[in-house]
Amino acid sequence: MKLFFGTTKPNTTAKDAIISLRENITMLEKRETHLQAKVESEYAKARENATRNKKTALAALKRKNMLEKQIEKISNSRMALEAQVMTIEAANVNLETIKVMQRGADAMKGIHKDLNVDKVDETMDDIREQMDLANEISDAISQPQLFGAELDDDELNAELEELEQEELDKKLLDAEHAPVVLPNAPVSSIKHYEPPQRQRQQQPASAVSDEDDELAELRESMGMAA
Repeated sequence: MKLFFGTTKPNTTAKDAIISLRENITMLEKRETHLQAKVESEYAKARENATRNKKTALAALKRKNMLEKQIEKISNSRMALEAQVMTIEAANVNLETIKVMQRGADAMKGIHKDLNVDKVDETMDDIREQMDLANEISDAISQPQLFGAELDDDELNAELEELEQEELDKKLLDAEHAPVVLPNAPVSSIKHYEPPQRQRQQQPASAVSDEDDELAELRESMGMAA
């Protein structure tokens, strides 16, 4: 069978094809450089024999034109190979890009295989529920009664009023029994001291009544019983 159909050629990769094309391009460039040198040589020969030997000059020009045509063909072939290299390189880049994108798509499929919108909503509901539960637990732990700190406001206000009343009574009592301090003076100028009670008894009845009224008014303003 191999005699009729030949051997099966392995598939050529993009890398192998590009290497082969670049080798041919290099060979054509060398050939083009060689022919260009021959063109310059024939042109110089034609100029040298232009006046002395026209036949030789014409033959040189003819060979020069033939060489220039070959150079043009080689140049076109080289450009075709270069275009093919660029096309293969672009196709190879596109292929690698598609492969990478395909791998990314497969990875996303694997990620989303066990994930859907309903599961996401369910998970978010669970998260919100657990956060609410955590807040409730935190509020319960921070309640003051667990540490014996919860007290009745009415009891506190009543106790405060008692303290205020005691303080007012103490100030009034100190005011009634405040000692009288006399300035230093000669003995001859010091009058006989009489106790406040006696002085009060010696005061006119109207003055005593005014003092009682002021004291009663003071007690009433402070919320004290007469």
